[in-house]
Order: sequence, then structure tokens, then C-alpha cells
Amino acid sequence: MDDRIRAEVERVCREVLAPLVQVDGGELHLLRFEGDEVHIHLSAACAGCPGATLTADKVLQPALTSVSPKVRLILTTGVRRPGASDGA
Repeated sequence: MDDRIRAEVERVCREVLAPLVQVDGGELHLLRFEGDEVHIHLSAACAGCPGATLTADKVLQPALTSVSPKVRLILTTGVRRPGASDGA
């Protein structure tokens, strides 16, 4: 994934997707890029929510695909963001 597409994915996550997730009490964390994969983690109200798959398929993936058709979403959910420390 080139830098221009990466920057646009980051912008869409920050300005479009994160606010949509926050409306439902969730938090969206853009974790990393690996090739054409975008790793996103949903936490707060989205942690373990059965609707997270629907959100990924109907909201997140289409928004990312609008930036680049090759982008593939890898979604995780949970109370803690992967890689976050337990310290305050």
C-alpha cells in the first residue's frame, strides 16, 4: 500500500469511521498496515458485540474499499486494544 492510500485510509478512519463507532459507544483503533491489510480493533461498547461483524461488513469494509479496492479489513474486538499496556 502506498503512502497516499495509507494517509487516506487513516483520514477515513479518523474523520468518518471513528465518529460513527463512537455514536454507538464504541472506540475504533487503527492498529497497523500489513501489505493491503488494515488492522482495526473495536473496543468499549463494541467489545465482543455480535454486531461487530455486521459493522465490519456493511460499514467499515465498504468505506475502506472506497479508498482502495484492494484494501482488506482485519477486525478484532475486545476490552483492551492489542498491544496496550496495563499501566495507568
